Amino acid sequence: MPLQTHPTEPAQQDEPQESLYLIVEIKGAIKQPGVYELPNGSRLVDLIVKAGGLLAESDNKQINQAALLSDAESIYVPVIGETLAVNEEEEKLVELNTAELAELQTLPGIGPAKAQAILVFREQTPFTSIEELSLVDGIGDKTLERLRPLVYVK
Repeated sequence: MPLQTHPTEPAQQDEPQESLYLIVEIKGAIKQPGVYELPNGSRLVDLIVKAGGLLAESDNKQINQAALLSDAESIYVPVIGETLAVNEEEEKLVELNTAELAELQTLPGIGPAKAQAILVFREQTPFTSIEELSLVDGIGDKTLERLRPLVYVK
C-alpha cells in the first residue's frame, strides 16, 4: 500500500545523492560491446568481465585495466596492430579559461552539471593553475588526477 501523507505535512525533499552506479560504454575488441551499469568505484577490468572478456585479437597493452571508470565514459579496446592517437599533435588539450561548455563535456567524468560549474567558477575567478579545478563543486581528487593530462591554463 502506498505511503500517504497528510496535506498539512510539509513535503520532504531528499538531498541529491551521488549515484551508486555508473553507466559506461565499451566497444572495439570486446566480446559483448555495449552500455553497462556498474557500481560506483568500478575499474575497467570489472567492465571487461561484465562485457564477456576481451577478444583474442585485442591489444590489452594499450589499455589500463586498473583504471577507475567514470559515469558516461566510453572505452575503446584496440586490436593488435591498431594504434590509438597518443602523440601530441593528435591529442587535443582543453584550456580551462576559454573552453566552451561542449568542449568541457568531452573530458572524462565531466557532464553538463560539472561543465557548467567550471564555467561559473572561472567567471568569478579565472583559473591560474590546474589544481584549482579541485575548488569547483563536484570535482574531487580522483577527477582532478584524471583531468590533469588533458587540460591546461594559459
